Amino acid sequence: MYEYKVVELREGLIGGKMSGDKLERILNDHASKGWQLKAITSVEVKGRIGPGGVDGILVTFERQR
Repeated sequence: MYEYKVVELREGLIGGKMSGDKLERILNDHASKGWQLKAITSVEVKGRIGPGGVDGILVTFERQR
């Protein structure tokens, strides 16, 4: 049996640009806890204020229970 975790990253949380270093740290942090990368999906994430959204990614992890 597996369990899954989805982490949402928005450009605003990554310093305005999609940072490879930030993503690498997140991947390594989750890997150290037994999570394996399953998928990275580009999405438009709704902002907290106003219409529209910002570009972001969903990072999906998987591990055995």
